Amino acid sequence: MKSAPDWFMFFIIFWAIVMVGAMAIGGFFMFRKFLKVLPKQDGKSKLDWQNYWVERSRSLWTEESKQFLDMLVSPVPGPFRDIAKHSIAAKIGEVAIESGANEVTESHCIEGYIRATPARDYKSLVSFLNRNGIDYTPYKHLLNK
Repeated sequence: MKSAPDWFMFFIIFWAIVMVGAMAIGGFFMFRKFLKVLPKQDGKSKLDWQNYWVERSRSLWTEESKQFLDMLVSPVPGPFRDIAKHSIAAKIGEVAIESGANEVTESHCIEGYIRATPARDYKSLVSFLNRNGIDYTPYKHLLNK
């Protein structure tokens, strides 16, 4: 019986490593999604709260604020943009409703955008705001948390 050539064995080992790596990456993102669906102490999950704030603030959004939100999420890679847009819109809606506003303004969008962004991404957030000439000085205190 003839054994497989050496290059074929390396090919099989390479693809085994690639497949294990792909499954690990996919599992990581599935686990993160699973954590968002787990109920908190109040009985609602993070995803439930996001949906609540988006639905409650739907009537407050103007065309200008929707376009501004689209501009804010433009640096997010395409496959993740809808998810990021939903979570940022939820935080913006929460900020607008808690301030008692009649509509979502640019300042609500900036504050909600900063609050919805994880601290590890503040450096890219600040560079994006600076690049687009968006004044975030009233909300600098949120970046120091």
